[in-house]
Formats: sequence, C-alpha cells, structure tokens
Amino acid sequence: MSIQVFFIRQARLMKREKRLFPIVNSASEEFESFILQFYNRKNNVKPREVLVPEGMDNRVLSDILGVPVRTPQRGEKRALMDLAAKNSRLTLEQKFRLLELDNRKTAGAQEEIMAALNLPPAGHVIEAFDHSHIQGSEPVSAMVQFVDGRPEKSNYRKYKLAQDEGQHSANEDANTREVIRRRYTRLLKEHQPLPDLILMDGGAIEMNAAKEVLADELNLDIPVAGMVKNDKHRTAALLFGDADEPINLDPRSQGFYLLERIQEEVHRFAITFHRQMHSKNSLSSRLESIPGVGPKTRGKLLREFKTVNNIKGATVDELQALGISKTTAQTIKLSL
Repeated sequence: MSIQVFFIRQARLMKREKRLFPIVNSASEEFESFILQFYNRKNNVKPREVLVPEGMDNRVLSDILGVPVRTPQRGEKRALMDLAAKNSRLTLEQKFRLLELDNRKTAGAQEEIMAALNLPPAGHVIEAFDHSHIQGSEPVSAMVQFVDGRPEKSNYRKYKLAQDEGQHSANEDANTREVIRRRYTRLLKEHQPLPDLILMDGGAIEMNAAKEVLADELNLDIPVAGMVKNDKHRTAALLFGDADEPINLDPRSQGFYLLERIQEEVHRFAITFHRQMHSKNSLSSRLESIPGVGPKTRGKLLREFKTVNNIKGATVDELQALGISKTTAQTIKLSL
C-alpha cells in the first residue's frame, strides 16, 4: 500500500509525508489502521478535519479521532485528494520496479546480514519482534518470519500481552520476556525448528531481555540482535554481542535494504494488530450504547461480523440468524 499525507494550512500545501508497506489484511482495514496510528503519534497535533478517499467508515474514524473525517466530492479539496492519489501510485510503481530488480538477491541479502554478525552463512530463517501500545495500554506484540530473505506470512504470529494492575504496561523488558517465552516454549513443546537469528525492534533493552529468557529459562543458544533507528526514525544499525556493539551495514547494500524491510514489516504488522484490537474495543463501546444489546449479543456480533461496516451491511434476517430478536436487530440497524 502506498499512502501520501498532505498537510494543508490556510489553503496551502505545507509539507508531505509518504508511507509504503505490504498489506496483510484488506486494503480498507490497513488504511484505517494507518490513519488511527498516524494521529496517535506522540506530540501529534490533530487537524481541524481529515480528508480520506471513498470506501472508509468516516463515522467510526471521526468518533475515534475526535475530528471530522470527510470525503470531498468536488472543488479544491477533491483536487488535492486526486493529486495525493496520483503521487501514491507513482511511488508504488517505482517500488515495484525496484522489487523486480532485487527479487533475485534476497537470499544473498540475508547472507550479508549473517556475515556482518559473524554467523554461519547456512542460516536461512530470521524471526523479528516488535511491540505496540497506546500510552502503555492494550499492549500487543507481533512476530514476522523471513526465510532466505523473503517474508513467510503463514508463519507470522500475533500476541496479546499481559497488563499488570498498577504497572505501566509500556514495559519493553517485561513485554519482550513474555513474548519470547511464549514463542519459543511453544516451538520446543511442538518440536518445531528454531530460527537462525532473532531480531528485536527497539535496541538494547529488548535484545538483552530476549537473550536472558532464551539462555536462562529455555537453555537455547539462538543469536539475538537489536534493530536500532536514527533520530529520523530510519533503520540505522544492528546491536549485537555481549557488549551491545553497533554493527553497521553499508546503507547501499542488499543486506541493509533487507534489514529495512524486516524492520518496517514487523513494525507495520504490530501496529496493524494493535489498531484492530483498539478498533474492536471501540466497536464494543458503540454496541454498548444500543438498547437491548447486552454482553452476549455484543459477543455474537463481534465474532460473526468483526467490523462496524459488516454489521451495518448485514440484513435484519442475518442479525436474527444469530438468535437476536427482530426488534433488537432493527434497533441495531437504526443505531449504526
């Protein structure tokens, strides 16, 4: 997915930002997750309004963001939307041209990473972890797997993390220990193969927490490196070894490009999962305000339809098929 964000102040285009990332879920879900995450950034000032393309649930986005979300149909705002779409498509086409050129080099790129860490070149499975939360609440973690430099999406995993009462849940050390313990305890119990390298997004805290769980609790000797970013939030280096030394890759090398892809992919997968969880909780809150919809009915609706759009699109008969009375089904349709 290619996204362009235009910042408009007093009818002038002040700056632009672009994002490019692979899609795991539907395009609309990915786009909604991006918007919610984008405006949840630290120290971010929300605009007076947000303009989005057709096909988004503007009402839900408005409720969560607390600002109007609209789809312009004509005029200057529509022209801006068209320009953003054109720019997004150009960026996407350029990316695909680069991917075609790099497609044959992915295995070699992974070997470059292993060589930089002085690890055997035979290793071909990398697993990377990242955490996501909103000011410490609803912490989740995600894992992506790359085999010979290519994402193995069937082996991606999502984790809801524990929230200790009275403690700040944005505890990167505790979150890391929990997800590493859960992932590799399960692989050991199921006699599944272990990865050749583990990458932790975030740096030294996460890297050392992972190393301690693997060595002290699970008696495993799997190399762990920390992916670090520079002050512009771009991939910069790997931390590795007993002294947490930075291992710098040539930023023009295929190995560095692969490291960027892994870091972007695990971060995107983590925040997408977190936005799904947050949106689901927001949906549950909306359903709570509808007369006649109790906890059991909310549970049925969430399990069956997943999103507000799906519930809105369901017929009264389809709602009744879940064991909901006709009166309540009609009330749900009128309320959403």
